[in-house]
Amino acid sequence: MTAPGPVLASDVPARARTSAYPEPFASRMAGRSKQALGDRFGLTNFGVNRTTLAPGATSALRHWHSVQDEFVYVLSGHPTLVTDEGETRLAPGICVGFKGGQANGHHLVNRTSEAAIYLEVGDRLPGDAGFYPDDDLNARKDADGSWRFEHKDGTPY
Repeated sequence: MTAPGPVLASDVPARARTSAYPEPFASRMAGRSKQALGDRFGLTNFGVNRTTLAPGATSALRHWHSVQDEFVYVLSGHPTLVTDEGETRLAPGICVGFKGGQANGHHLVNRTSEAAIYLEVGDRLPGDAGFYPDDDLNARKDADGSWRFEHKDGTPY
C-alpha cells in the first residue's frame, strides 16, 4: 500500500461523531470539531488532531490520563487552559504537554469571540484510563481502542 501524499490539513474532513462521551456529557462538546490528521495517514502509534473550538466551546471535559501523554500546540486564537493550578490564556505558538499518570485535570475553553485552532497529539498505548475530577465519570480504553465510560462508583453509562 502506498502512503497518502501531502494534504492541506484544513481539507481533511472533520469527524462525523463529535464526542465519544455518553450523555449528558456529549452535548457539552457542541462547537468542537476534530480533524483526525494522523488517521488520514494510517498512523497507529499516536494520534494527531487539528481541533477547532468555536466561541464558547470546550475541548473536552476536564480530565487526565493514566497512561497517555498529551501535547497541544495553538495555531490560532486564544483558548484558555484550565488545570488544577488555575487558568492560563494561550496564544498562537504556545504549546503545553501533559504526562500520562500525572493527576492534573485539564482542558481548553474558548472564551473569545473568534475560533481557536490547535493541534493535539496523544499516544495510543494500551491500558489507558481517563479520570474527570469535575464530573461523575471515569473511562477505560478497551482492547479494540474504544472507550468504556462508567460512573465513579463503577456502574456503566
